[in-house]
Amino acid sequence: MDTLSYKTISANKGTVEKNWVVVDADSKVLGRLASEVAKIIKGKNKPNYTPHVDCGDNVIVINADKVRLTGKKWDDRVYLSYTGYPGGQKQTTPRQLKAKSSALLVERAVRGMLPKNRLGRQIFKNLHVYEGAEHPHEAQQPKEVTI
Repeated sequence: MDTLSYKTISANKGTVEKNWVVVDADSKVLGRLASEVAKIIKGKNKPNYTPHVDCGDNVIVINADKVRLTGKKWDDRVYLSYTGYPGGQKQTTPRQLKAKSSALLVERAVRGMLPKNRLGRQIFKNLHVYEGAEHPHEAQQPKEVTI
């Protein structure tokens, strides 16, 4: 038996193959979309996934303004943030966040599903969210992925 064929391959920055992927968010539920995008960004859909390496793909999310939430989450869900000062707690609903920019809504959902460390911050830079159907990354020849 050849024991060399059973060695675990650990990816590193030099051996990782990063691709570009386009995801259409048109009429997709926000949480389900965000979990799939987070998997692709982390690289968990690849056979050579390594937890401590950025081995995921670059993801382009288009039509972020057409994403949907189920139930009464547009008004009942509350995002909290704290400035660090007394009385500095701020509340935001998804409706208010979408009025500002629907890309922020998708980015916030995906960021919450990534690790909260240096690698998570680095991986988050591989996400590109656009409100419309157009994106400036045609030169990278991204592949369409259905979720």
